[in-house]
Amino acid sequence: MKLDRLINMEARFREVETLLADPDVLKDRNRYKELMQEHSHLSEVMTVYHKYTSLVEEIASTKELYELESEGELREMAKLELHELQERLPELEEQLKLLLVHKDPLDGKNIIMEIRAGTGGDEAALFASDLYRMYTHYAETIGWKLEILELNETEIGGIKEIIFSLSGKEVYGYLRYESGGHRVQRVPTTESGGRIHTSAVTVAVLPEAEETEIDIKPEDIKVDVFRSSGPGGQSVNTTDSAVRVTHHATGLVVTCQDEKSQIKNRAKAMRVLRARLYDLEEDKKQQERAQSRKSQVGSGDRSERIRTYNYPQNRVTDHRINLTLYKLDSILTGNMEEIIDALRIASLEEQLQEG
Repeated sequence: MKLDRLINMEARFREVETLLADPDVLKDRNRYKELMQEHSHLSEVMTVYHKYTSLVEEIASTKELYELESEGELREMAKLELHELQERLPELEEQLKLLLVHKDPLDGKNIIMEIRAGTGGDEAALFASDLYRMYTHYAETIGWKLEILELNETEIGGIKEIIFSLSGKEVYGYLRYESGGHRVQRVPTTESGGRIHTSAVTVAVLPEAEETEIDIKPEDIKVDVFRSSGPGGQSVNTTDSAVRVTHHATGLVVTCQDEKSQIKNRAKAMRVLRARLYDLEEDKKQQERAQSRKSQVGSGDRSERIRTYNYPQNRVTDHRINLTLYKLDSILTGNMEEIIDALRIASLEEQLQEG
């Protein structure tokens, strides 16, 4: 048990509590938000730590009583109590060990999720629509707020591309491992021969950046406006409300035409651009930190095939952790807890092994 680290964390907890009462900190919204997030985590650690130290003290005093009594009923009672107390210790030690795993500050962020149809034509677009509904239902069960930023549909109800934000508690921490290639195996509704087709959809999960975290100057971008279009390219707006933002340094291009207002489309496009730039920066940091190791769970590589959805067998397989569940129908209605929990636990175990 890393007691020195826990003692230091307790000192930091007291320091953060003092800072949160500082009038200057209260005036700085971003600083206050950061400290509140840190306080929440430290408070959780301290609750378990104080239970642990109380239990250790109780074990020590009971052991002392046991050793003082040479025989008799009191010694037997002390022996029994000591055994019961010692049995509770490993559980608290395990809780503390998990809480001491480095908590990624990104976990508490809201996200921007991008779902794009890949190989498979109309069938891939239909599955992209299915994935969007799956994440929508999952978000509803947790109470996250969803906002569509850009939507490009097909004429038969599929989705070529959708970009949306999810805001709430620990959104990135729960969905960060969804980035990558999602493969579907099923008989398309348009297929008369009943043959199973394989299609692919890519998902990107980007932590949403605050304006203060990514500074985009007007000279860094080029903004074009044009008329919105719908499925098949038909015009759906008579004004130039659609916006295309190009970032000169990276070549990133973001288009938004979901709103009828050019101002709203531009604001949404800037949110997406900011998230993509933030993701690029974070990716560089992660590569620098982990050049010698590739995470089993979440490399975040968009080209990596992470999961297969097999309709004939009602099967979902996550290839990173060798998890197979025969409940595809339930998962697609938003019951994703088993997969997401398994991925989070696997990631924690990796970090614990690394020390």
